[in-house]
Amino acid sequence: MAIFVFAESHEGKYKKAGLEAVSYAKVTADLSGDTVTAIVFGDSPADELYKYGASKVLKIQNDVLNKFDANSYAKALAEVAQGDIIILPSTNEGATIAPVLAYKTGASLVTNVEKAPSSVSPFTVARKSFSGKGIETVSVTGKIVITILQNSFGIKESQVSGTEEVASISVTDSDVKVKVISTDLASSNKIDLKEADIVVSAGRGMKGPENWGIIEDLASVLGAATASSKPVADVGWRPHAEHVGQTGKAIAPKLYIAIGISGAIQHLAGVNGSKTIVVINNDPEAPFFKSADYGIIGDAFDVVPKLTEELKKFKG
Repeated sequence: MAIFVFAESHEGKYKKAGLEAVSYAKVTADLSGDTVTAIVFGDSPADELYKYGASKVLKIQNDVLNKFDANSYAKALAEVAQGDIIILPSTNEGATIAPVLAYKTGASLVTNVEKAPSSVSPFTVARKSFSGKGIETVSVTGKIVITILQNSFGIKESQVSGTEEVASISVTDSDVKVKVISTDLASSNKIDLKEADIVVSAGRGMKGPENWGIIEDLASVLGAATASSKPVADVGWRPHAEHVGQTGKAIAPKLYIAIGISGAIQHLAGVNGSKTIVVINNDPEAPFFKSADYGIIGDAFDVVPKLTEELKKFKG
């Protein structure tokens, strides 16, 4: 039976997390000898999904679904995803749909998965637990809904030939439980913080919001997203959409640069999936240095502008 995956997109373009979920589905399908069917809301191109291993693309086109609603999206997915394994990215949308979808399909729910399963019969996989402080191995039989941590598994090309068709669903206005009235931009980032390969983050060591220019300059040179610690968001120096940590967004970029952040356990819980961590802090006893791959002991107002200038020269 085919493995189904929600290939999340926005305005006709697939999200990085959506392609990562398709890549994960393909590896899982190879282990079980199955095929991958990708489900798309809208009319994003199917060819791109063939490149990552989807041999069939089902497109759901319904005006009711033009605005996101977890219940109506889950109902649509439940109607077309007639398989034992349904995979979603752990984005805001994916993580909101997953439990509703599991309920509607009578499936078990496994969240925060970052590695391929070690077995598919029964389905056995490791997942992050306790806000990323632990790794839990679970074994599931029967139907299963899985969410894949962003930037954890990676995007892997696996070209196949495929087909596409428009799926028929019965979703109506009565299925919409939450209606979006308006959407406001809550972050200065041009790219999704959870999908960013590089993140430049700062904390109370910046002393005030008026000093954030050097953080944004460094991020601009690196093509990075900006983030902040919880105390900074709480006092309004930065929007809460940029808050990373246990009570904020959990991220796993290739490079995480922490500037003026002490490194409390609550913050580490949201960034410990980062491949490389660089810490800049003037306190040599800052806890963050114990978790860092590279550390610079120094004044951020001296170190960061110099680092930015050197990167400009290097890129030039």
